[in-house]
Amino acid sequence: MDDGLHADPALLKTGVPGFDEVLAGGLTPNRVYLVEGDPGAGKTTLALQFLMEGRRNGEQGLYVTLSETRDELIGVAASHGWDLDGIKITELAIAEASLDADAENTMFHPSEVELAQMAEVVLREVEASRPSRIVFDSLSEMRLMAQNSLRYRRQILALKQFFVGRQCTVLLLDDGTAALTDIQVQSVVHGVIALQQSAPDYGSTQRRLEVTKMRGRAFRSGYHDYKIAHGGVQVFPRLTAAEHHAAFPLTKVQSGLAKLDALLGGGLDRGTSALLLGPAGAGKSTIALQYAVAAAQRGERAAMLLFDEGVMTLFARAAGIGIPLRDYVDRGFISIRQVDPGQLSPGELICYVRDEVQHRQARIVVIDSLNGYLNSLPQAQSLSIQLHELLSYLGQSGVTSLLVISQSGLVGSQLETPVDASYIADTIIVLRFFEALGTVRQAISVMKKRSGNHERSIREFRFDPDGIHIGPPLRQFDGVLTGVPTYRGEDRSLLDANDA
Repeated sequence: MDDGLHADPALLKTGVPGFDEVLAGGLTPNRVYLVEGDPGAGKTTLALQFLMEGRRNGEQGLYVTLSETRDELIGVAASHGWDLDGIKITELAIAEASLDADAENTMFHPSEVELAQMAEVVLREVEASRPSRIVFDSLSEMRLMAQNSLRYRRQILALKQFFVGRQCTVLLLDDGTAALTDIQVQSVVHGVIALQQSAPDYGSTQRRLEVTKMRGRAFRSGYHDYKIAHGGVQVFPRLTAAEHHAAFPLTKVQSGLAKLDALLGGGLDRGTSALLLGPAGAGKSTIALQYAVAAAQRGERAAMLLFDEGVMTLFARAAGIGIPLRDYVDRGFISIRQVDPGQLSPGELICYVRDEVQHRQARIVVIDSLNGYLNSLPQAQSLSIQLHELLSYLGQSGVTSLLVISQSGLVGSQLETPVDASYIADTIIVLRFFEALGTVRQAISVMKKRSGNHERSIREFRFDPDGIHIGPPLRQFDGVLTGVPTYRGEDRSLLDANDA
């Protein structure tokens, strides 16, 4: 990776997909880290993944719990299809009935023992099992037992010195029940990992992770989306386009329609982005689909993200105009993902695009539409920043991207757009309805192309079972973009030739 984020082979892998990328390779061994977050944020799940990764590498793991029972931890693991065999669990929180001095296992209830006694048990377990990885769950119980901040800080320092002196890497879990952020612990530990979750007005819980401190180490700062699913926590690192560069030929990407390519000065340039702009039903998605199928016909791969249209509807519409979409999907040249904005975070969406580009070598990416993408963002003002980063990444990877955006209204030159993405895109293709001789027709034109010359004319186009048809320039019409043009020609043959 660039930008100072170089992975060190001596670092400990966390076992959490995507998290090591955020940490620039993993955690520095023999250090103490704080993992904080509200109840339900996934601290326990992440901690278990950390211990199981150590088990895969032959390292001994120890889970010290003051807040959950052994059965609860086993239940959490079982819900993800895991077993905790080989991981030592020391349970310090049990029912009062088990507080028998003669009990076989040494266990304490946090509210009824002194802090020193609890620490003694922990130290004894560490000495006995000699773990390389330790999880301590949770600091909120220790905070209550300490009763004052000075004693609490001293106990944290004592534990830190003890663990580090025995070659242990420790995760301290804190459930955030303290009235204020525990700055004392944050100042003592080597690194701080914050897990956050929020409930939007509609849709699933949004979760994001932030590494707020990592002493002496570069890491990917800022927020990173993550999810908790069967199989554990998965982190989606924030995309940084500057870290991704690939050499690719500067060739034209053609649509398979000679007149559309002529309109674009020979075609779209590879590694650029095109914005398809127009009202609903004007043909934006169909033009984007044509590019995806044309790429498949050349033996290239394409990826389509659908926010507004169902996959079966797209198959039916493609078959209705003679585009063999399903055939290329079945053969693996085109992948289609239907996106539910209420269930998919922006980070997961970008991770999917990266996977298509890096592992499946997609050369065409279609986002249909930006309206749906906008709805997937918890903060609408983030769209321009995230979109710019995504398009920069795709461009630097040699991928041609097509972005569909639907304007409100049907005719007229002042159609409203929910977000201004025109300055981000390299090419802008505008589609319009217009009325002529009592019929509704469609027009296509290119308003912008950063990477070269393009045709300035407006052409009529239409669809039928034989495909997409683009006519000659509408040179004898004025006001096509207003929706109600004026015919200026002397000969009506041109209008008849364009009669759909």
